[in-house]
Amino acid sequence: MKSSRALWIAGILGLSGVALGAFGAHALRAQLTELGTRDRWETAVHYHLIHAVAIFAAAIWLEVGAGASAAARRIGWAVRWWLTGVFLFSGSLYCLALKAPTWLGASTAPLGGVSFLIGWGCVIAAARGVAAEKK
Repeated sequence: MKSSRALWIAGILGLSGVALGAFGAHALRAQLTELGTRDRWETAVHYHLIHAVAIFAAAIWLEVGAGASAAARRIGWAVRWWLTGVFLFSGSLYCLALKAPTWLGASTAPLGGVSFLIGWGCVIAAARGVAAEKK
């Protein structure tokens, strides 16, 4: 993955995460409080923004010196998995906070969580690759 693509993804996720956080805190505050789902919305925003920052860090790492190494490919896959996780995990929590059918969360939230974990596993694999290249 090119660093510019990862940076673009990080920017979009960062912007949308802040916008959705503000939207939930202001425009939807009363509705989310009445439904008792503010915590779901806040959890969705939390994971959304954490992974926007992680993708931003990955973009910087790809730009600074990863080149076309196996480690760089693994970081590219981490970005893809994290993006998938934001859509599935945070996306389902946003919908559930607005009282979407519960089957949505039962099916997509676990898949999104696993996507986050696989992405972080890709980072571990990249780190192992970097360590092996330096030996």
